[in-house]
Amino acid sequence: MCQDGYAVVSSDGVGKFEVAFEALAGSAPGKLQPGTVAYIGTGGALPEGADAVVQIENTDTLPPGPDGKKRVRINKAARGPGDDVRAVGSDIRAGAVVLQAGGLVGAAEVGLLATVGATSVQVHQTPHMAVLSTGDEVVEPTTKTLGPGQIRDANRAMLLAAARGTGAQVTDLGIARDTVGQLEACLERAIQAKVDVLITTGGVSMGARDFVKLLLERHATVHFGKVKMKPGKPLTFAILDTPGSAGRPSRCMLVFGLPGNPVSSMVTFNLTVLPAIQRLAGWKEPGLRRVHARTSAAIRLDPERPEYHRVTLHWARPAGAPEGQVGGELVAVGTGGQISSRLLSMRSANALLELPAVEKTLPAGSVVSALLISDLSGMPVPETPASTISAS
Repeated sequence: MCQDGYAVVSSDGVGKFEVAFEALAGSAPGKLQPGTVAYIGTGGALPEGADAVVQIENTDTLPPGPDGKKRVRINKAARGPGDDVRAVGSDIRAGAVVLQAGGLVGAAEVGLLATVGATSVQVHQTPHMAVLSTGDEVVEPTTKTLGPGQIRDANRAMLLAAARGTGAQVTDLGIARDTVGQLEACLERAIQAKVDVLITTGGVSMGARDFVKLLLERHATVHFGKVKMKPGKPLTFAILDTPGSAGRPSRCMLVFGLPGNPVSSMVTFNLTVLPAIQRLAGWKEPGLRRVHARTSAAIRLDPERPEYHRVTLHWARPAGAPEGQVGGELVAVGTGGQISSRLLSMRSANALLELPAVEKTLPAGSVVSALLISDLSGMPVPETPASTISAS
């Protein structure tokens, strides 16, 4: 495969040459004789007899010869055989493994499969998720005027967006009021829809009308109903066995009862629901990626519970480094008040600092581990000049 230009015999060098024929992509090339050239388009096969290509910008078109044939001047000779020619197998050699089993299939991988003619491959089934909000106080986000004690349903909108971001099939189960009957009806809808993962938000704390945990204890196996973490202490996880259809075995549905506070809901989604979805989708290494970052300010630690502190990671030069120095480190900047109801603390957060439960203040400049919760392509970075390479 070649670039746009003229196929040549490299030993012919520079000079004026007759254009014997055209070797276009997708056509069978002719045979080139020494002392002549052939126009060749990008992707065209190198004609027999030619051993190099001269790019079109290194040539000039000349008037046709007396016989009417096209002519061209080669101003810069090919450097030798193989110049500007892609050898057969240079992209993908025969017998090469194009994709490994268990790998993610993205846009580039689809292109590779198409290149080798693999139009059908086996993949893990996309998990089916459902999201349900609970609470008498919760109303639709479209509500113009809130009544006493009412709140707009931010959790469901947020969790639906997060669920869709995983690539899963997602069902919106709406809002269930704080009655066992409504909750059971929503649970039955999830079962009938053959949902793999059900996410509920609210109703898992210790209140008199927190019925989600009660319902799960009645119909499912609750594996845990409280976690020593901040935020997200009321997090509940259960597995519900559902009957199979005619002749099919029973199946199970994973149920994550997330807390009602919006930050707690989003943090626990990232820490528990996301890895579960990735595992169901066949990921070899599910879960959030971990990096290390330096704190920009002192942080008071919680003596009772490990904390997941919302931060924005920046790429910064080390203190005292000269301007223009290559290299740097991740610096964690807090997103403001960290109470679990303050959703603004998640707005620009791209990571969660993993802070231990210790009675102390973590000083500024401490290096701690951080879990990435978003793509870092939008991460603030210092301006650096473009690198240059001097030609020798």
